[in-house]
Amino acid sequence: MRLLFIALIFTSFLSNAQSPSPVGSYWLKPDRVFDGETMHEGWSVLVRGNKIIEAGLITSVPAGTTIIGLKGCTLLPGFIEGHSHLFLHPYNETSWDDQVLKESRAERTARAVNHAKNTLMAGFTTVRDLGTEGAGYDDVGLKKAIEKGVVPGPRMLVATRAIVATGSYGPKVLSPGLETIKGAAEADGVDGIIREVRTQIGKGADLIKIYADYRWGPDNKAEPTFTLDELKKVVDVTVSSGRYVVAHASTEEGMRRAILAGVRTIEHGDDGTQAIFDLMKEKNVALCPTISAGIAVQEYKGWQKGRDPETEKMKSKRQSFQWALSAGVTICFGGDVGVFTHGDNAREMEAMVEYGMQPLAVLRSATSVNADVFDIADQLGRIRAGLLADIVVVSGDPGKNIAAVRNVKLVMKDGILYVNK
Repeated sequence: MRLLFIALIFTSFLSNAQSPSPVGSYWLKPDRVFDGETMHEGWSVLVRGNKIIEAGLITSVPAGTTIIGLKGCTLLPGFIEGHSHLFLHPYNETSWDDQVLKESRAERTARAVNHAKNTLMAGFTTVRDLGTEGAGYDDVGLKKAIEKGVVPGPRMLVATRAIVATGSYGPKVLSPGLETIKGAAEADGVDGIIREVRTQIGKGADLIKIYADYRWGPDNKAEPTFTLDELKKVVDVTVSSGRYVVAHASTEEGMRRAILAGVRTIEHGDDGTQAIFDLMKEKNVALCPTISAGIAVQEYKGWQKGRDPETEKMKSKRQSFQWALSAGVTICFGGDVGVFTHGDNAREMEAMVEYGMQPLAVLRSATSVNADVFDIADQLGRIRAGLLADIVVVSGDPGKNIAAVRNVKLVMKDGILYVNK
């Protein structure tokens, strides 16, 4: 009976994951192809093994190639999620404090495995995971498990624990006299920061995330955490290892310090001003706006789209995003997934369009732009001969209606078909 139960669970998992096909040769024939830059009518794509062999007006393919007709569909590079937390789940299910303090590492890893699968099945073949939020270096283990084929999931760029100033980060729900697990690694001063950066790199971090500000001011107001000199040292040490730094920053001063320190991307940027975004453009620092996370938090408080007017925070976020666009800041696609449901990553694309970005620009942001900013453009982010075969096909034309990205018909990662409807 026990063996039968295990067999049923395994069969169910494969069914839900749409068991991946072996690597082979495929001729993918949609109505159009978005190559990461431009939409092309009548193009098709030839894949052999784990590489794209040809893309364009293909008229013939080698014998033995599997032909997949995709009438009415658009083929795109596999989407790249720029801000994810696979070890978190929506806060209306369990608060962030309780996830960090009460959920076991085993439970959090089990959830993360499911989150990774759901992310991949939604067409997101790569994620930049920006902190385990109290789950240590378990993102490194999950990344390796995916690479080994133990579980299905996207390629992962991991930040491990992230770095915060002592006393600034949570959880803080218990008595101040009690020491509890923190959602990120505390470090202070030049020596302490250098040690922590190198520790995280040694444990497997692909990049370093630092909190340039947080809600630790009077009345929980967001205020800067690290000095400019401290942030510069983080960047110096990280860059010398061939990696880059991303900064959580929502305040004007936190953003200014992070930009001048030389971080690669600013995460959130809620209270950025026109002058701050002009500085970002000048210093070639990209913005990952995470619009959807803020909306989700308001929804958990009872706000409903179409019924309630925008809150002041929403209005401020819309304005700051439009200032970033007008300044010509590079916009990375990233929703802060985990605050909302993994696999629902597309809601950030929809929000970006609603807040003023054109659909084609959003598609670039989620493919070629993220690949360029994240230093993976030599392998991913475009439909081009020689790149890895990470591909998503959707029904409809997302270049005209961004919601079409939800209509996933095919997902290929590294030449392997995970979804083929």
